[in-house]
Amino acid sequence: MSSRIAWAGEGGRPQLHAVSAPRPAVKVAVLATDRFVRTGILAELRDKPGVQVIDPRGEVRPEVVVAVADPARDLREQLSIAAGAKLVLVADQAGTAELWSAVEHGLAVLVPRAEATTARLLQAIADAHAGRGDLPPEQLGPLLRGLSRLHQDVLAPRELTLSGLSRREAEVLRLLADGMDTAEIAAEMTYSERTVKNILHNLLSRLGLRNRTHAVAYALREGMI
Repeated sequence: MSSRIAWAGEGGRPQLHAVSAPRPAVKVAVLATDRFVRTGILAELRDKPGVQVIDPRGEVRPEVVVAVADPARDLREQLSIAAGAKLVLVADQAGTAELWSAVEHGLAVLVPRAEATTARLLQAIADAHAGRGDLPPEQLGPLLRGLSRLHQDVLAPRELTLSGLSRREAEVLRLLADGMDTAEIAAEMTYSERTVKNILHNLLSRLGLRNRTHAVAYALREGMI
């Protein structure tokens, strides 16, 4: 944080006011198979406040990727480079398969091509970077129905929920977050201590977490419990 001197009106005495340092610009990459489309979007975004346009294949990883869907090509070909970034997808009518592919690659905001003005893209980038989602109503319905089918056909038979945890994994983590130890959790859930330890071991292994503290922190941060 930096400071500057501002002159007060009363008595002419200088006062120090804290001035917050500007937020770093969001690192944005643009993907489009049509080079003219990509050039146009790059020209619109370059030098805009709060945005730093970078090469998607460079050493610096993008925080947000703006991808323009090409009906003639598989979207996954474009998005394989965007792993870990939030996705802003520009598309006319994203089909179910295309929409799910985008979700798998971090979809946060879907912008219809007709609405893809500079101002709209900048707002979409800001929303995606802040973790806010935005889908047109006609896309949201199929996505929610797909999530319901995913839970019913794939997750529920494996005792998993849409959070990525089983119900008993979530319960163990909630009790850990309340400060209980293994014996207390086992008594609360009427499990053996070995069962509780196995639940935690499987959870840590599956999610690549280091220990119980890491597991609780991860679950809280991701809104799982």
